[in-house]
Amino acid sequence: MFGLDTGLTILLLFCLLAACAFEFINGFHDTANAVATVIYTKSMKPQTAVIWSGIWNVIGVYVGGIAVAMGIIALLPLEMLIDANIYHNLAMILALILSAIIWNLGTWYFGIPCSSSHTLIGSIFGVGVAYMIVSGNHNVALNWQKIEDVGLSLLISPLIGFGLAMFLMLFLKKIVRNKKALKKPPKKTAPPPLWIRSILILTSTSVSFSHGSNDGQKGVGLVMIILIAIAPAFFAIDKSKDPQKIKASIENIQTVISKVNINEMTIEDQVSSNILIQKLDDFQKTMVGVTSYKNMPNKAFFELRKNILTISKLAESLSKNKSRLLSKADITIVKAEIKEFKSTTEYAPDWVIVMIAISLGLGTMIGWKKIVVTIGENIGKTPLTYAQGASAQLVAASTILASSAFGLPVSTTHVLSSGVAGTMAATNGLKNLKKKTMKNILIAWFITLPVTVLLAGLLFIAFRWIFSMF
Repeated sequence: MFGLDTGLTILLLFCLLAACAFEFINGFHDTANAVATVIYTKSMKPQTAVIWSGIWNVIGVYVGGIAVAMGIIALLPLEMLIDANIYHNLAMILALILSAIIWNLGTWYFGIPCSSSHTLIGSIFGVGVAYMIVSGNHNVALNWQKIEDVGLSLLISPLIGFGLAMFLMLFLKKIVRNKKALKKPPKKTAPPPLWIRSILILTSTSVSFSHGSNDGQKGVGLVMIILIAIAPAFFAIDKSKDPQKIKASIENIQTVISKVNINEMTIEDQVSSNILIQKLDDFQKTMVGVTSYKNMPNKAFFELRKNILTISKLAESLSKNKSRLLSKADITIVKAEIKEFKSTTEYAPDWVIVMIAISLGLGTMIGWKKIVVTIGENIGKTPLTYAQGASAQLVAASTILASSAFGLPVSTTHVLSSGVAGTMAATNGLKNLKKKTMKNILIAWFITLPVTVLLAGLLFIAFRWIFSMF
């Protein structure tokens, strides 16, 4: 399979199966939040709700693009992404997946609305830090800019969910004449009126779709890390691309760099610029006579990916230089060429997207009961009302879709649960929140990152030591 020996083929299949398992767990762990309100309010029967949610999760994954997936990959140090030692890559993959699965299953078992996003990103951060320690290369660095963007997204999105949902409920209290209707709890046996059911089902569907478009992409990113690490000859680059476009990008970047006065640079910038010029020259030479990636030897693809990522990083650094070495017009050109450059490495085959979509959709259809009870009854001291459920879901779906558009991962769990908390606070004040549940959610929110960082880091070191004996 993919030119690998039997042992590596088995490991590849195991890793792909584990990635599907992570997304399956993500489905029943996170999607319970999407169906919690429609099940709790009797707007839909549980079996119907989870199947409906699963279908919309699948659609969300398939049409949501891959911006978040590529953002997940970009969190790893560049050196890890271009490490030619396949056993180092296997150690990274196994540490990532197992630490994420262990923490997700543990929090789900205790009914704590924990974030799969936090779990996966903490695991990625953990293996990145461990790699920096064990590699002995002081030049290795995590993508701190991307980590900062993702960290802020995960930190701010629950606050946005709480604030917007609270504002929406306060707004409804102002404009709705029948105040008692807003506080009316769901009937235990009968579904709500048709118009209320329609709103709840529509907002629940929106959360399911947005969850697929954001969380599903994380699974796509995880699978691409696996495929690139273990079978780079087949997945290091998108072979359907036209090499002529990347040749044109090289020439355009070279033209821009030639305009820079090297005497105006700092010594550090001069070193980076010289490396970039050399890499561009070398890369141009390797592309001479190449009319299709399919005609290149398999051994060349890993080196090709390495050059693309290295050049992109160096060119991006030059374009962001605060010394104004480039004009605004030249910066625009460089950014456009970097985007074209990266399009050769930032991709995902259709079968990967379908595989993750199915895994997420199937996972959605089980395991929802624990989280539904937490969302419906344990966040507030009063039961979740129709208005609160619809408001929280509308805010959650909008926040997640906006984050997906910017290629940023967010936590469906935290956005929705904080939205429910916001509606509870708007209805009866902060005193209406159950301290124990909010405490558990906050503890899970704060400790997920450090726990998964430590767990993934230790697993990476352990697996790397084990594989070193082969």
